[in-house]
Amino acid sequence: MSGNELEGLVSVSANSATPMVARVKAGGQEMTIDETGVAQGVKLGPDPYDYILASLGACTVITLHMYAQRKGWPLEKAEVSLRHDRVHPNDCLNCADENAKLDRITKKLWLIGDLTPEQRVRLEKISSKCPIQKTLEAGISVQTVLEVS
Repeated sequence: MSGNELEGLVSVSANSATPMVARVKAGGQEMTIDETGVAQGVKLGPDPYDYILASLGACTVITLHMYAQRKGWPLEKAEVSLRHDRVHPNDCLNCADENAKLDRITKKLWLIGDLTPEQRVRLEKISSKCPIQKTLEAGISVQTVLEVS
């Protein structure tokens, strides 16, 4: 593959020796997702949802710093904690049905710096404008193509 073909490519593999461990290659880095403890209710490392939350969190704080720098605002540190859960919608007609739940991500935002109240409010609004959040909220179409080895 050429450099252009690799741009934006994330490669993930698992083998039969450790089927609950995925090896991830992205941006020249390697990561591991280990769900071997799932059956026992033990979390041994980041799970796939942790990586979604990490992507959203990283995009959020980077977007905030880019905006603050452009405006010349004294944002020293932006921090976000994120939680994923599944909840029933407020108008749930089939609340007893486990499949009637929606995914929800809750973001808690901390802005450190000598910011005015107006700047804080504006940055809170900007925090929802990061590209990853826009993508998640819009929905994603996933196309699977089987490649023959």
